[in-house]
Parts: sequence; C-alpha cells; structure tokens
Amino acid sequence: AWSSVLPADARLAVLEKELEGIRAAGTWKGERIITSKQGPQINVEGSRGSILNFCANNYLGLSSHPEVVQAGIDALKSYGAGLSSVRFICGTQDLHKNLEQKLAEFHEREDCILYASCFDANAGLFEVLLGPDDAVLSDELNHASIIDGIRLCRAKRLRYKHMDLSDLESKLKESQSSRMRLVVTDGVFSMDGDVAPLQGICDLAEQYGAMVFIDECHATGFLGPRGRGTDELLGVMDRVHIVNSTLGKALGGAAGGYTVGPKPLIDLLRQRSRPYLFSNSLPPPVVSCATRAVELLLASNEIAQSMTAKTMRFRNNMTQAGFTIAGSAHPICPVMLGDARLASLMADDMLKLGVYVIGFSYPVVPKGKARIRVQISAAHTDEDIDHCVDAFIQTGRRHGVVS
Repeated sequence: AWSSVLPADARLAVLEKELEGIRAAGTWKGERIITSKQGPQINVEGSRGSILNFCANNYLGLSSHPEVVQAGIDALKSYGAGLSSVRFICGTQDLHKNLEQKLAEFHEREDCILYASCFDANAGLFEVLLGPDDAVLSDELNHASIIDGIRLCRAKRLRYKHMDLSDLESKLKESQSSRMRLVVTDGVFSMDGDVAPLQGICDLAEQYGAMVFIDECHATGFLGPRGRGTDELLGVMDRVHIVNSTLGKALGGAAGGYTVGPKPLIDLLRQRSRPYLFSNSLPPPVVSCATRAVELLLASNEIAQSMTAKTMRFRNNMTQAGFTIAGSAHPICPVMLGDARLASLMADDMLKLGVYVIGFSYPVVPKGKARIRVQISAAHTDEDIDHCVDAFIQTGRRHGVVS
C-alpha cells in the first residue's frame, strides 16, 4: 500500500528523514572495522598499532583460544562448511547431538536443542509452550529478543517492574486463573550488569505454582563457582525450569543459541519451534568450536574464577576516579554518562588513546541513560585494565565528567 501511494523519490525521502533524525539525536551507530581476530588486543582500520578491546562479549577469551580454533579447523576439514539443510531433513550430524548432550550436562538439565542464535531460541520458545489459557510474566527490562518472542505467543502478557518482587507477586495474584504461568527474566541484564533476584523469584513461583525461565547469555560460562550461570551463583539450579543461552559470547563467540530444560519440552520444540524447523543447521566448524569451549569449562573452572578480581579492579579504580559504574560485581561495567552525544564523543576519544569502547544510547538504552559499556575479559591483564582506567580519566577530564 505504501509503494502504491508514494512515488519512488518520496519513499526514499521518508527513509532519509528517519535517518537524519537518528543522526541529529546523536544516536547514530557506526561500525568500526576490525582487521584482526577477536581478542583483548585487536587491530582497527584507521588506527595505528594494537588497540585494547574492552567491549566484546568475549568474557573468557575463548574466541581465539588455540584449542577452540583448531577444533573448528578440524571440523571444517572432516565435516565441511555447512549442511545446506534444516535439522529434520538432512541437517543433523553427530557433532550437533554431541554438543547438545554436553550443554545439557553443563547446565545439569535433561536435554538441549540448538538454534542459529539465542534470539531464535527466544523467538521459538514461548509460542510453543504457552497458549491463550496461559500467562507470561516478564521483567520490564528483559532483552529485546525475549520481548519479541513473547509477542509471538497467545498467552496473557503481564510486565512487572524491574527486579521488583512485590510487583511480580501482584502479577502472579492477578493471573491465578491461568492454566500455566511462566515467569521470564534475564539472569543478568545486559545494559546494566545487574543480576536478577532468582531466589525470591523462585520462592514466589513455587508459592503460586508458576514456572521460571531465565536467559543466561551474559552469565553462562563465568558466573557461579563452576561458571554454570546465575542459577548456580544464587543456588537455584534445581528450581529454574528452562534456560536459554548463547554460544556467541563466553562459549567461543562464534554463533548459535540453545534451550535446555525438561526432555518433553525439548522434544516439543523440535516438532513445533519455527526458528528451529525453518533455519539451516549450525555449521560444523561453529559447532565444534563451541563444543571445545564447553569441554574446557567442564574440565576446569579456573578461567571462570579469574573474572572476579579483574572485574573488581576495574570497578573500584573507576569509582575512585569519580565515575558512576552501574550494576555490581559483574564484568559488564556500564560507565554512566547520560548524554548520548557525550558517550559517542568519549568513545571516539578513547580509541585515540588505544582503547576500543562503544557508546550506548537510545533505543538500546532508555533516553537520558546513555553510557559506555565496558566489558572485562579473563584475557585482560591487570596492565590492560589499568591502561583502560587511565584513558577514561584523561577523556573524562577533557569532557568535564570527572575532575
């Protein structure tokens, strides 16, 4: 209808006006070009020498770990580049089943199903699990993929205030007539690095007969004593019913997502989950890289345990310098600045000092809450972290953020 009403030039003008509004608001998201492998030090087009990277989701430094890389090379030679098929036709290799088994073991759940991304895992879960007689209760700051996935289902939708157990309880009371109820939350909220109060959520869910779902993309591999995630950190692994997470962050950083949970649920997802049924299988090299990453974590928790000291070194030194750091004790360390343009300018100045960070602004975060989101990796040295803090202090003084 749009194309029939407006001539071609006018249609493009509508798009250009929208783009100009983004630029004018200071929320334009450019893409810097990296010319090296992912790691704590990278090469960036237009910059000289090595740049310290402090904004990747490469929490454990496994994206370029030699054993992870070699596993991908071996799989490429033995299994090829891809399957040219969805899973149920001719796209399931022993590699896929092996990774699903290891992920189920890692999370101590019955079964696992792989997706092309965790966005797909979130898109494919809720419409299969919940019908019009059910209710879903979602934290208001849940990730966009959770919000979009919930929109696809026909259940009654209720949002509770961010990490507010009192409001969650009121929503549970409001939905007591529903057949099934699912409480949905990020384990760790990616923009602020705050951890969901899972003990209280599980208490309420049990009191009111609801199930609990968590998205663990920013927790899997490094939170908890063995890196199992937020549910292990807070002692509720046996009380959380469904976990979605990603292979694209701590677990090698390539691509892919998954759901772990009760076997009947996983079996049903294989039959009805649209992103699973209509998307190509994960490529063999990606599967093998992730498998090796999981094997390393199953064998040792040493890498995961190294995160705490590095994270607190950055947080404490930045706070002492006068910066406001959101969240607590998580390697996501948002440096709060408020103004979108300021966040963008400071990020550009940081690059000139040899530190790669990115400003986050609306619509990724609420208006007035722009920030530079720093992410600590196990691959960062203390010297790397100190250099990053020094660069922030120089840049912060230049822009009047700290004195």
